[in-house]
Amino acid sequence: MTGQPFPVEAGHIMMFARAIGDENQAYQGASALAPPTFTMASAHYDPDYHLRPKPEQEWFGSGRDAGVMAEGAGGLHAEQHFEYHRPVRAGETLYAHLSTGRSWEKQGRTGRLLFSERITEYRDADGEPVVSAVTVAVVPEGPATPKDAR
Repeated sequence: MTGQPFPVEAGHIMMFARAIGDENQAYQGASALAPPTFTMASAHYDPDYHLRPKPEQEWFGSGRDAGVMAEGAGGLHAEQHFEYHRPVRAGETLYAHLSTGRSWEKQGRTGRLLFSERITEYRDADGEPVVSAVTVAVVPEGPATPKDAR
């Protein structure tokens, strides 16, 4: 199977469930099922994930200071959709395949808003679909101008 591997570990499932405040017993033990949205944690296994801190590199999310923001950044995570083809189970490895989805624009109060989708298909070792995730991002075309400045 090709794609970014994501090992689904029982301990990772338990810690994720605790982090979201869900003590459901289905998320405990060697045969644990993963809670909804768990596949978002796959970013921790991607060495190129843009939000992952890297040693000796400045990071805009550092708790040490306000950090830095990349030039042209300023978009928002607008939506997230998940389609589950079957439950995610501890002990398996999923493979993430990224692709670009639709893009569109809308007129906002301060200018054009540019929307885009990123699709992540999680498949098992046999290539069967497990979870399809669609992330929608929105970026303003230009800097927002306060009403009083117009």
